[in-house]
Amino acid sequence: MSFDPKKPLTPEILQALPPLCVDGAWGTELEKMGAEPGEMCDPWNLEQPEKIVQLAQTYVEAGAQVILTNTFNSNRIALARHGMAEKSAEITRAGAALSKKGAAGRAYVFGSIGPSTKVVMMGEVDPAEVEEAAAEQAAALAEGGADAVILETQTDTMEAEALLRGAKRGCALPVGVSFTFDSGPNRDRTMMGASVADALAVATAGGAAFVGANCGAGIESFPAIARAYREAGCALPLWAKGNAGLPELDADGKTVFRASPEAYRAAVPELLAAGAKFIGGCCGSGPAHIRAIREALDAR
Repeated sequence: MSFDPKKPLTPEILQALPPLCVDGAWGTELEKMGAEPGEMCDPWNLEQPEKIVQLAQTYVEAGAQVILTNTFNSNRIALARHGMAEKSAEITRAGAALSKKGAAGRAYVFGSIGPSTKVVMMGEVDPAEVEEAAAEQAAALAEGGADAVILETQTDTMEAEALLRGAKRGCALPVGVSFTFDSGPNRDRTMMGASVADALAVATAGGAAFVGANCGAGIESFPAIARAYREAGCALPLWAKGNAGLPELDADGKTVFRASPEAYRAAVPELLAAGAKFIGGCCGSGPAHIRAIREALDAR
C-alpha cells in the first residue's frame, strides 16, 4: 500500500504500509529553541504554539512521514506534579492540533502518551487511575486530529497494560506501545525487568496495533531488539526510535548526544531486515538524523 497520510489509519492499513521514517527527539530540540534543560515543555502547546508547529514542520521538511505530538507528559498524573492536572485534555488536544498543522497533510500524526511518572508495580498509583488518565488523553488526541496513538517509553508492564486499556477505551484510533530496554547484562530488559517477550505479550493481549522500542540506548542497539521481537513471534508492525548514543557531559557540564546522522543511516538496512516498519530517533536526534534515515529508506 502506498503512503497516504490524508487517509484515515486502521490497524489493517498500518500492517500494509511500507517502512516509514518517523521524527526525532522533541525535548532536546525544544531546548535548542529556548527550553531549560529538563523543562517540561507540554504547556508550550498553549503558551508558545508557534514553536511547536515550527518543530513539527522542521521534521516534515527533513523527511519524516510520521511525527509525534508534544504531549509526552500531558497525562493528569504527571501534570499534577506541576499543578496542572486539570489542563490535561486542553494541553493534549492542542498538541495534536499543532502537530497536525505542522504536518500539513504530508505526514501522519501519532499522539504521544508517556509514563504516568509513578510505578504501578510498586503500588505508587492505582492501575485504574492510570487507565483513566490514558483514556482522557487518548480522547483529546483524537479530538485534536491525531491519526494514531503511541504509548512511549514503557518500562512497567502493569502500567503499559493499564495505559493500553485506557487509550483503546478513550479513542477508536490505532494504539501502539513502545518499551525502553536499557537494563540487564545484555541491555534487553526494561528497568522493571521485562523482556522483549514480556513486552510483546502485553501488546498482543491488549490489542495493540503495533509494538516496539524507543529511548534507553543508541540506534545501533535497535536491530537486535527488533530481531528479538520477531524471534518472540511478533506479527505486529515494529516501531524503532533509538537515541543518538548515550548521554554524555561536555566540558561545560551540558548533556550531549554524540551519535551522528551516519549512525542512523547505517542502522536502517539492519532494521529493515529485522522487520522494522517505523524508524526514527529519540533523545539527542534532530532533523539531520531524520534526513539520513529518510535517505536510507528511499535508497533501499
